[in-house]
Amino acid sequence: MTNSPTILVFDSGLGGLTVLREVVAARPDAHFVYVADDAFFPYGHHSEDEIIARVVPLMGELIGTHDPDIVVIACNTASTLVLSHLRDAYSVPFVGTVPAIKPACAQSRTRRVSVLGTKGTVKREYTKALIRDFAQGCEVTLVGSPELASLAEAELSGASVSDGDILAELAPCFVGEDATSRTDTVVLACTHYPLLLDRLKRLAPWPVDWIDPAPAIARRVSDLLGPPADGSQSGAEMIFTSNRVHGLSARLTPFFGGRALA
Repeated sequence: MTNSPTILVFDSGLGGLTVLREVVAARPDAHFVYVADDAFFPYGHHSEDEIIARVVPLMGELIGTHDPDIVVIACNTASTLVLSHLRDAYSVPFVGTVPAIKPACAQSRTRRVSVLGTKGTVKREYTKALIRDFAQGCEVTLVGSPELASLAEAELSGASVSDGDILAELAPCFVGEDATSRTDTVVLACTHYPLLLDRLKRLAPWPVDWIDPAPAIARRVSDLLGPPADGSQSGAEMIFTSNRVHGLSARLTPFFGGRALA
């Protein structure tokens, strides 16, 4: 018998799978519960008060049902709004997902960084405080995308998404003309966006560094859990709050490290 920890990964939809993928790689010993709050997706269409009122009690139900050792909030919108409320309400450790502005600005050579997120994330005071604290003299452009998360979900579900639709969301990130002063780093401040990373790279008007926080989140989760348990990999569950059956098994299993989904 192994003592496998249970890791609950929570997102508004399927974007958190990009975080899950890294956590699974870091902790193959764990049992994973992925919860997509698709009944309330997208969070960007709801007010801040509505999201808090939704997520805090829902998380209590999930903790009561699954008894996780740690919870990953794999959603920038939820993390910037609800993380402090969750930590006040529940004793389980929480790891959030926030815009990776500090590492982006630390590595930018041209000192021009763009943050691509949902409209809610980029307008939030939390994000502005990160810029004040960690911009390190960089010029930071905030780009609020209204549709990119939904486009990422659509593509993962097998729908056709046009280059034009993606480029319309992406183009405002690219500022300047001179190679020495134009945008050289883009922060992916929504966990859905790495689902489209190959297309973002192809459609970008010039090469940039893309900052995905998922590897750092995985390292933090592993550190908090302590050394991995001995033994083979554990199982995985996928839950939609709408109670729909996940009909994307072949597309989803790579994010779970090949585990069969319960």
